[in-house]
Amino acid sequence: MIMSGLVLLGAQWGDEGKGKITDFLAEQATTIVRYQGGNNAGHTVVVGDEEFKLRLIPSGILYDDKTCVIGNGVVVDPKVLMSEIAYLREKGIKAENLKISERAHVIMPYHIAIDNYEEQAKGDAKIGTTKNGIGPCYVDKFARCGIRIADLIDETVFPELLKRNLESKNNQIVKLYQGEPLDYDTILKEYTEYANFIRPMAADTSVFVHDALKNDEHVVFEGAQGTLLDIDHGTYPFVTSSSPIASYACVGAGVGPTNIKNVLGIIKAYTTRVGEGPFPTELFDEIGDTLQKVGHEFGTVTGRTRRCGWIDMVMINYAIRLSGINELALMKLDVLDSLETIKICTHYERNGEKVIHFPSSLKVLAECKPVYEEMPGWQTDTTGATTFEELPAAAQAYVNRIEELTGVPIKIVAVGPRRDQTIIRGDLFA
Repeated sequence: MIMSGLVLLGAQWGDEGKGKITDFLAEQATTIVRYQGGNNAGHTVVVGDEEFKLRLIPSGILYDDKTCVIGNGVVVDPKVLMSEIAYLREKGIKAENLKISERAHVIMPYHIAIDNYEEQAKGDAKIGTTKNGIGPCYVDKFARCGIRIADLIDETVFPELLKRNLESKNNQIVKLYQGEPLDYDTILKEYTEYANFIRPMAADTSVFVHDALKNDEHVVFEGAQGTLLDIDHGTYPFVTSSSPIASYACVGAGVGPTNIKNVLGIIKAYTTRVGEGPFPTELFDEIGDTLQKVGHEFGTVTGRTRRCGWIDMVMINYAIRLSGINELALMKLDVLDSLETIKICTHYERNGEKVIHFPSSLKVLAECKPVYEEMPGWQTDTTGATTFEELPAAAQAYVNRIEELTGVPIKIVAVGPRRDQTIIRGDLFA
């Protein structure tokens, strides 16, 4: 029996608008599960005239009757978690419906320190991390010296693990980076307070999510970042430290692959990227500036300006193949409203040869030139459209052309940041 699990993920370089769609779909779901990443990912949700900026907690938290889960594949900064819950409560959101996997790993102060030292040491070769300790925490996870939520909330286990780890990390900080050692007693006191706060929320979330699926409830698995930032399949080394693709939803939530029914890929009507690395369709002209300004392309977490370019079908089809995406959501169509002509990158060209598959080598990717198909713009305000038929004919043609180039139906078209600026073209849990 196939259960009603839907994976929602970014099919570009992240920042596609996953938070808005997770929030939108949460109305039909009972459980929303974040399955990877940490507080290096920002999701912005607009409800009415109010904006909510989330970094760690699943976007479904805005509904009091939904259960939100931070899965075992996520790395958790307890300080950020407490701050985010406080922020939500100040805005009238109870945030009482949150469960955190006992198997999730904890970001410690030495992870953040090492992240900063590592980026400084790389100089011009820096990755462009958010310096929130995400990568070093995942390093410790796979080096089998990490501290999990289950360890943090155990009053006898945590002090010993912290003592052992801090001795090793301080040795690294002082001798390799010439930095100041971190104080054991200060960290122990601070993280004991975090443990007391988290303990009521800690659970074996794999059991909880499995039971929800077994009962045929609608469960949304929310990915952070985007496909091209995947540690295995992204533009390595300019990637994140985890795997946002659909198959990792099972690992990061603790459920089997037969529980996943649909995979919804989130794409922008154009392309953006934060940080370093090749970007074939990047624009350095007035159109790029327009996309950046009209689309408010600034990182939710870092505030960094996002690089902007035309939509790239080589990238999107790569993401579709990697995650088995069978539905698409097209975001920020309204950002293109003022453009006279719109371009779609259908393939690349390198040394006179056609390239249709996304290259593994960054050197090869940097040598690829985008080949464009031009379409007329609509130069009409789309932000008030509530049905697909209300969109200008040229906008409809643009959406239909993307469907043709991917072979995947576009089930959602977003024409603004609010919940009510969302056009639905079919049942997403069908």
